[in-house]
Amino acid sequence: MVAFTALPCICLQGFCPDAEPAPRGSILRQGADIGATIAAVGTSVKVGLVQQACAEHRTRNLEQSIAGVHDAAAQGAQLVVLQELHTGMYFCQSENPRHFDLAEAVPGPTTSALASVAKELSVVVVGSVFERRAAGAYHNTAVVLDNDGRLAGRYRKMHIPDDPGYHEKYYFTPGDQGFAPIETGVGKLGVLVCWDQWYPEAARLMALRGADVLLYPSAIGWDPRDDEAEKNRQLESWITIQRAHAIANGLPVMVCNRTGFEPDPTAKSAGIQFWGSSFVAGPQGEILVQAGVDSPETLVSDLIPDRVEDVRRVWPFLRDRRIDAYQDLARRYSR
Repeated sequence: MVAFTALPCICLQGFCPDAEPAPRGSILRQGADIGATIAAVGTSVKVGLVQQACAEHRTRNLEQSIAGVHDAAAQGAQLVVLQELHTGMYFCQSENPRHFDLAEAVPGPTTSALASVAKELSVVVVGSVFERRAAGAYHNTAVVLDNDGRLAGRYRKMHIPDDPGYHEKYYFTPGDQGFAPIETGVGKLGVLVCWDQWYPEAARLMALRGADVLLYPSAIGWDPRDDEAEKNRQLESWITIQRAHAIANGLPVMVCNRTGFEPDPTAKSAGIQFWGSSFVAGPQGEILVQAGVDSPETLVSDLIPDRVEDVRRVWPFLRDRRIDAYQDLARRYSR
């Protein structure tokens, strides 16, 4: 990685407008123009997100995913993240044993298709698979295809929700591989999945094991019956918690969500309006790029690897952790 170019000083006490340009160890002024910053530093990693609406046809959905990877790569992306379960409708709105027929092996058809495009375009692709590990053992699995087409690794979703419209415990066995970054040609990827995004422990463990970026393929949306105030609270909470992971760990965060309305096949609920809003945030939680709510989009943004070092030198949250006092975190509840 290159040395960080001098930037205006900003300290925990606030911005110092009269300060001389500082050496490595300063951090970007909140809201600074990202393009100007990249020009000053000279080195960046371009990343992409593919936000899509899914239909019943698996082949068509996968073709859309691959088209999004091509689109992002054409704009220079070296790493492209797809949304959770991007080859189909979100089947977890109901409990139906026939849906287990959707599961596939890893490696399997989806990883083969993504490996081909990763190798063709020399990009790292993070996809999502309903994985059949064995009879009766199925996982919600993120797969990472390196830029040579190799299956670099997988992450099996650890936190499994069971809420109205999100009956994932019926389908998915919790992951048993822990929180381990996956080595790729663009760095160590801290891959997590959707419901994991509400848990600071997962993000912290990925950071402590050397992740260069946190990734969250997602499938989350509104109950259409909620009023606008409640919808706004939910969306803002979702954005805020993931920006907080970026801040607390001094790492960039990439979040890829689906969009579009999907009905409940049992008609027992109003379905889900997936809220899109995929985004990339920098290591201070600053939003670098964000998609809209209602439409498929391919987003591309630049990350500056050395900003992690720069931010962590001034905001040394890892240094000041009281690891001698956190034993109760291993308990369900402390009273």
